[in-house]
Amino acid sequence: MVLAVLLCAACSDAAGTPPAATRPTMPSAADVPGIEAEVRQWRTDEAVGGQVQVTVTDTGEEPFTVTSVALESPGFAPLPDRPVDAAFAPGRTIDVPAQYGEVDCGQEAEPAAARLTVVRPDGRTERLRVPLSAEVLTRIHGEECAARTVLAVAGVDVVGLAPDGDAVTGTLTLTRTGDDDRPVTVTRLQGNVHYSVAADLPRTLRAGESTLEIGLRFTMARCDPHALAEAKQPYLFLLGLQVGGDEEVPVDLPLDQTDRDQLAALVDRGC
Repeated sequence: MVLAVLLCAACSDAAGTPPAATRPTMPSAADVPGIEAEVRQWRTDEAVGGQVQVTVTDTGEEPFTVTSVALESPGFAPLPDRPVDAAFAPGRTIDVPAQYGEVDCGQEAEPAAARLTVVRPDGRTERLRVPLSAEVLTRIHGEECAARTVLAVAGVDVVGLAPDGDAVTGTLTLTRTGDDDRPVTVTRLQGNVHYSVAADLPRTLRAGESTLEIGLRFTMARCDPHALAEAKQPYLFLLGLQVGGDEEVPVDLPLDQTDRDQLAALVDRGC
């Protein structure tokens, strides 16, 4: 996590963002009697992308209803409130889905708050800022900023995916995108429940080189109905990138809708 924060700071400085000390910080939310909140993220949220759960607990002695939710975090761009309908009784805990905005690598993710619209039993409506236990936002923030920093050195693309018998083949391309001439190594490419993926790794985009091409071969990993029905992220493949002597940073293999369609068609052929 320390590496991710350092990379994040480097990303912001390179982009010309003012140092954190010169920017206004979001004030911490005061405790709200009877309501506690934290951030969680499930596999279904990761599959949706840009989403977490605000887990709200009624710790008081009266019921209430939450009719909207939004995240407040200095490390993410603000988004509009999301309408919800969650009825709470004393002691009850409910996961309320909330989107997070574009990451701001010049800020920390915390202190964070949940912005809630709460309707009381007598009909009163309150707009509340509830302190948010947000270690999950800090993790997401660090991962996205680390990936952004690495991809600022060399961009990643997948081109030419096409059927090849019981496989889909194509090319992974690394293209240097800035003035940083350090070597960039593709350390690994990880398959998932649905698909295996083979590539000749590790491979390195060396200093002085502008482009690196690596062959890809996707095949079916499992065809049983349970795997096909339950996989939440069939098109998520983790790619390991290492700039110079820095630690490896995992990024998502970029697949557009045409690429995903090719892999979906592989299920019909391979299973």
